[in-house]
Amino acid sequence: MPKKTAYTAKIEYLQILDENGKLDERLARGTLKDDEVIFLYEQMTISRHYDEIAFKLQRSGRMGTYPQNKGQEAGPAGAGYAIRQHNPEAWLVPCYRENLALFLNGLPMEKILLHWMGDERGNQIPDGVNILPISIPIGTHPLHAAGLAWAGKYRGEDRVAITFFGDGATSEGDVHEALNFASALKLPVIFFCQNNRWAISVPSSIQTGSETFAQKGLAYGMPCFQIDGNDIFASYKVVKDAINRAVKENQPTFIESLTYRLGDHTTADDARRYRDPEEVEAWVGRDPLIRTRKYLESKDLWSESKQKELEAKAKEVVDAVVKKAEGIDKPTTDDIFDYTFAELNGQLIEQKQTLRTSSLGTHPQQEGLQTHA
Repeated sequence: MPKKTAYTAKIEYLQILDENGKLDERLARGTLKDDEVIFLYEQMTISRHYDEIAFKLQRSGRMGTYPQNKGQEAGPAGAGYAIRQHNPEAWLVPCYRENLALFLNGLPMEKILLHWMGDERGNQIPDGVNILPISIPIGTHPLHAAGLAWAGKYRGEDRVAITFFGDGATSEGDVHEALNFASALKLPVIFFCQNNRWAISVPSSIQTGSETFAQKGLAYGMPCFQIDGNDIFASYKVVKDAINRAVKENQPTFIESLTYRLGDHTTADDARRYRDPEEVEAWVGRDPLIRTRKYLESKDLWSESKQKELEAKAKEVVDAVVKKAEGIDKPTTDDIFDYTFAELNGQLIEQKQTLRTSSLGTHPQQEGLQTHA
């Protein structure tokens, strides 16, 4: 029997704006206009300042553990803006390093701070905002995105679901179940994998034997792409195309966004113990904010005076957010009871009033009965 090839595939890589701020004009057609680039640069700068202040809040004991987004702003910026422009009813199902994508799609900025302050009201998403709460368990939430997309398809809605997760999450079975589910049922889901090279202290070279994370989706028969994750143009374009594919063809897409977390995994981590300083320094030069600013300056759209104005604005915005988050009245013990059932029964009302389960009945010792240790 003659040999034949059963299957062949390729992974396309996309970069439109390089680390020196040089734009590929041909690939950039139909993507971001100059005013949109300015807007996204401003939002990334505000988000970076937000990140730095959140770090200081944790260090000063005003907030719990926090995972910095520093260095990864461009992927969520481009993806979040594409959703906002082309499928505003989409569901966003985040991990915990996509702050800007959430802010661009209606999540109040104080919600993230409240979450990391340990206040569950940070996970109370406002009505009309199609965003799920931050997911701390690794890799479990892509299943939620697949389920939301299935519900939307069942109802005949032209809305997609986009889920963000890290390279380490691809080692979890839940991610592969979500990929298979989305592919087999032809669901309008976008799987956005932020490969920041490190899953806590495990490098991507150990995380997988594959040459790319993008090819994980090939096994499930879906279009797969790898992009420069520090390029807002590439992120915007690949997600915009994925939205069209999802809506028109009911086809999921897997995107690998190559980026780097410039900070520690969280404020509970010290990346100096396992990362080469030279590697970090090399990625500092690929900072998405630096390259975007270089591009704007090359077109005489940005200046030092505008930068100072923006930094002052970022400080003003973030200061107001922190003040709002810290100024909210602290939750009371009533919350333990009030949101459990639509209406409280007598036992729960009594527990709420006394904060004791013993109030539900006479204590054995009061009846002179024996108790056992």
